[in-house]
Amino acid sequence: MLETCQELQKRPQDLLFTRREFLHRLGMGFGGMSLAGLIGMGILESIETGAEGFSSPLAIRSPQFPVKAKRVLHIFASGAPSHLDTFDPKPALAKYDEKTFPEESNSVAFASPFAFKKSGQCGAEISEVFPLLSQHADELAIIRSMHTDIPDHGAASLMMNTGSTRLIKPSMGSWVTYGLGSENQNLPGFIALSPGRIEPSNIRSAFLPGAFQGTPINTQYKTIDKLIENIKNNYQSLPEQRQQLDLLQQLNEVHSQNLKNDAQLEARLQAYELAYKMQIEATDAFDITQEPQDIRTLYGSDTQQGRQMLIARRLLEKGVRFVQVWHGGWDHHRDLENGLRSRAAEIDKPVAALLTDLKSKGMLDETLVIWGGEFGRTPTADNTNKGESPGRNHNQKAFSIWLAGGGVKGGVTYGATDEFGARAIENKVHIHDLHATVLRLLGFDHTKLTYRYNGRDFRLTDVFGEVVKAVIA
Repeated sequence: MLETCQELQKRPQDLLFTRREFLHRLGMGFGGMSLAGLIGMGILESIETGAEGFSSPLAIRSPQFPVKAKRVLHIFASGAPSHLDTFDPKPALAKYDEKTFPEESNSVAFASPFAFKKSGQCGAEISEVFPLLSQHADELAIIRSMHTDIPDHGAASLMMNTGSTRLIKPSMGSWVTYGLGSENQNLPGFIALSPGRIEPSNIRSAFLPGAFQGTPINTQYKTIDKLIENIKNNYQSLPEQRQQLDLLQQLNEVHSQNLKNDAQLEARLQAYELAYKMQIEATDAFDITQEPQDIRTLYGSDTQQGRQMLIARRLLEKGVRFVQVWHGGWDHHRDLENGLRSRAAEIDKPVAALLTDLKSKGMLDETLVIWGGEFGRTPTADNTNKGESPGRNHNQKAFSIWLAGGGVKGGVTYGATDEFGARAIENKVHIHDLHATVLRLLGFDHTKLTYRYNGRDFRLTDVFGEVVKAVIA
């Protein structure tokens, strides 16, 4: 028998829920039937109620085995820099420069306009566009045999950052903070710096708890109140804010129980707490004027990338687990000679300064530094009829990256491409292999750092990935 509206209103509140909540509870109910069995089998693990009993999702956790690396700096060269003009010289291309490319009858070979020289005691061949970085050759592990799945910027960026080209999955920074927590509870565990917008899918936590998602900071602004909007509350004191947040927490806790621990609500509660804590800590972390003048000069902090790199070092020093620095503009379809030289000059001094600074502070051994883009470029010319010097098209079959710092074997050049740099042929390294290696350097077996979602144990490397042991000290 149908109830009247009046009778319905008299029912206990915990029996009232929306149509969406009804469907949610119905679906979750089937999973709950096997919950006890899963727990008994040891399959289901919860980061909030793990063996250590951490109350905060970002509380510090120990890796699966002891290692040197404790934090990560990922310098993402968005746009895909040409490996043929940076870290993978191909003299054979000079024989066919501006002539028909041997492997493609309708293409013209394009020899690099840059000279390469052997650098450091290891003799790594590095392009002239990186004169300062090349001084750190003995600290770098250069991988020349990288390859990915799709030569599209959007899909390839997702693959580099999340291990997937289509599905919305947790980013590498989210997985790292999920596994290790963060050393500073007053700042986000994962921060992404970029002079402009970052596509959210590259830094989100997806099905991981919201506390692990990346926090984007628009570094085109220089003042703290612009870098982080509303960082200060000019209307209430900290004690008054604390009282309001505590009340809000209590009210939301009641609501959360009705929703059966809704993930979106939990993420908002954590965001409120973190925003409160950041009011003092973030103001200090992003203020590079506190650095000595010689350090600011070393980085070139009057430039965009110099400022970003110095902020990144300050964040790492203050205990942020994963910092990502975005440096775009590497998509050189035309006028590569001027375009790539300009982009390299923007990052050469700051990244060399970073390595020098980390080493002097004793932080390099504990900081894993990664540089690279989403794919490589072709050995043939692109845009040859535009009245300007040519560039290179996209190439997912070959590109180069380098690693340095925590646990990395410096002075190593690993893998190789064919004589023209068109494809990786020796010791090929896929993105999944890179991710497996990064997690290994941080103390994790990539096959065992998992999160159960929709009845499946997900991981950063999906069902793939081999650790590149040759670059591990």
